[in-house]
Amino acid sequence: MKITKIEKKKRFYLLELDDEEKLYITEDTIVHFMLSRDRLVTKEELVEIKNFAQFSYGKNLALYFLSFKQRTEKEVKDYLNKHDIEEKIIPKVLTDLKKDKWIDDYHYAEVFINQNLTNGDKGPFVLSQKLSQKGIAKSIIEECLDGQDFSHTVVKVGQKLYKKYAGRYPAKTIKAKIQQNLLSKGFDYQTVNQALENLAIDKNKEDDITLIYRDVDRLLPKYQKRYEDYALKQHLIQALARKGYDFSDISSALADYL
Repeated sequence: MKITKIEKKKRFYLLELDDEEKLYITEDTIVHFMLSRDRLVTKEELVEIKNFAQFSYGKNLALYFLSFKQRTEKEVKDYLNKHDIEEKIIPKVLTDLKKDKWIDDYHYAEVFINQNLTNGDKGPFVLSQKLSQKGIAKSIIEECLDGQDFSHTVVKVGQKLYKKYAGRYPAKTIKAKIQQNLLSKGFDYQTVNQALENLAIDKNKEDDITLIYRDVDRLLPKYQKRYEDYALKQHLIQALARKGYDFSDISSALADYL
């Protein structure tokens, strides 16, 4: 077979043979096989050219995908599958990219965790889940998380949450809300409880009394439109209890109103 045409077509080259076969190849393929017009090509060589062209195209696609930000091996593999790269070619592309450190799941996990420790708000359990979803091996995740200190991160997030809830809820409720939020972010119980101690959210009687009177002032007109006497008192007690006030504080406050 003889090459009759090599023509540039945007990102690819159109290669035509005298047996009327046509295929699109990359510039790397032309260089690798030293292809030119009128060059003779055997059937075996043509198979090699096709495979290399697919490999080269897949690698270029992957490098384009990686040019925006670091990706995991799974993310690159999924991207190549999405763009219909032959299944047998993908492992070769991934191996080549890993060899040149374009893909490095260990480094990816290290950076991901360190960025969270600096600017994020997630604990190790959530980080582990997120990295697993990106295809990072469990052994890599465990090694990268081993010995990491999340105490600063959990206190920072706890302080932010305290500012959010302070002045809106009694101390007991604030503690419960912060604890629930921190646990949902992937911090363990011990780290969370240490953070709560550092935040020193001790029950401040004066603050809670001020808050409960504010809430009674807000709730009383609303419930007086619908209830009276015993029913009014019970609904107020229930509403205030849901906010986290102690029953003794509720009874003391309501005694000034009812």
